[in-house]
Amino acid sequence: MKTLYLVRHAKSSWDYPELTDFERPLNKRGERDSPEMGKRLRKKGILPDLLLSSPANRALTTCKNIAQEIGYPKKKIATDRSIYHAGENTLLKVVQNVSDEHQSLMLFGHNPGFTDFANELANTDIYNIPTCGVFACSFEVKKWSEISFGYGQLLFYDYPKNI
Repeated sequence: MKTLYLVRHAKSSWDYPELTDFERPLNKRGERDSPEMGKRLRKKGILPDLLLSSPANRALTTCKNIAQEIGYPKKKIATDRSIYHAGENTLLKVVQNVSDEHQSLMLFGHNPGFTDFANELANTDIYNIPTCGVFACSFEVKKWSEISFGYGQLLFYDYPKNI
C-alpha cells in the first residue's frame, strides 16, 4: 500500500511587489498555520518516508515548517521544479516516478493543480483545498507507477480553519 499526502502551501505574502511569484514568502498567517498543521499531523502519527516540494519559496517554507513539527530531517527534503503550478497530469507523473522504497509521500505545491489532482485521485468533490490544507489518500498498490486516477481511498482532509 502507498500513502500520499498533498499539502498546499500556506498563505503567502503580497507585500513585496518586486519579488517574482516564485520568490513570494509566507505571510504571518502562513508562518502560524504551517507549524500548526505539522502539529496536527504529528498527533496523527504521520511521518512520511519522503517530503517532496515545489521549490517555490512559499511551498518549500511550508514544507520545512511541517518537517520541523513532524520530526522529518530538513536535509532529506527533496524538490522538483515540475511541481510548481503543475496540473493533475504532471503531478501524477511526479508521483508515479517516486522510488518504490518509499511507502508514503508528502507532496507540497500549489492550486489549482492540487485540488484538481486530489479530486481525480480519489473521486472526491473538494471545491478548493485552502492554503496549508492537507489531503491524504491511500492506494492498494506496491509501486508508485501503478497509481492512477480514481483509485485513491480518502483517509482525511484537514485545513487550518477546520477546528
